[in-house]
Amino acid sequence: MPMQIDQLTLSTPLLLAPMAGYCDLAFRALARHIGGVGLASTDLLCPQGILREKISSLVLAASSGDDQPLAMQLYGSADDPLPEAARWVEDHGAAVVDINMGCPVDKITKRQGGSKLLCDPDSTLKMVQKVKAALRHTPLTCKLRLGWDNQHRVAPQLARQLEQLGVAAITIHGRTTEQAFSGSADLDGIAQVVAAVDKIPVIGNGDIRTPQDALRMMRHTRCAGVMIGRGALSRPWIFRDIWELLNGRPMPAEPSIEQKCQWMRHHFERHAATRGQAAAVREFRQRISWYSKTMHPCRELKLAMRLIQSKEDFDRALDEFITWRSNLPPAQPSRLSMAQ
Repeated sequence: MPMQIDQLTLSTPLLLAPMAGYCDLAFRALARHIGGVGLASTDLLCPQGILREKISSLVLAASSGDDQPLAMQLYGSADDPLPEAARWVEDHGAAVVDINMGCPVDKITKRQGGSKLLCDPDSTLKMVQKVKAALRHTPLTCKLRLGWDNQHRVAPQLARQLEQLGVAAITIHGRTTEQAFSGSADLDGIAQVVAAVDKIPVIGNGDIRTPQDALRMMRHTRCAGVMIGRGALSRPWIFRDIWELLNGRPMPAEPSIEQKCQWMRHHFERHAATRGQAAAVREFRQRISWYSKTMHPCRELKLAMRLIQSKEDFDRALDEFITWRSNLPPAQPSRLSMAQ
């Protein structure tokens, strides 16, 4: 079913995570173009940078007509101007204002933001109350982890208290800060947060790499939707595939090499249009390590992409890779498949 966040209806219960350095406008546009995305989010936004309208912050907050509905995620502590920043993003196109309470990265937690907010729930709740009061009509949501460590799993109780303050939805990553991204997402921990709230939707997050992972999480935890981060970087079509699975329709076939390359072109061109060709070149020198995870064998493409200097180089690298792949002999069945 579509998801409801306060008065906002999402077309699907599938959300693109706010990944620092990755979920820029160009990548959000690509994921939406392929299909299945119900809500996408900006990168983490610094409240001081937003209010001063620093160029770097404005780039992170940039959107467009086809980038809707959009959540803008703020990070900070009780000492930061989060209420004022929330009003700014509300006035600049945010369909949802989200507070980051889950980032485990040192440069965020050392400023008492991100998952450090889980260490002082009383102060955090007072800060959320001020942010909520600053908003006129835009729903406020929060993204949490289970807790700072296994001895301090505060997420279920905090989620219940956030709902009482008027927070419209909770996203819960199934790990503690101490775990960072190691181990596996704790589905039982996510289920405890789902059980703790009364009416608001809880979105599960962590280890969604296949459509089956999403279905498993939703069935096990009874969460209303899922948020996908790293799993979308190499498979931006994962939202489309999950939506088909949730609706009982046949799973789409794995995209062809030609289709994947076409989506890469779409991504490059959108990035160049919004940030300039030089920025797109730099982006794809790094981004190829993610795309290549589903394109093996592709050593030649990875090497060529890391040497590109222009759009012409980018197009040539893809064209030569497609030609090379088309001339490969058909893959031979493994001994195991032959025995079966």
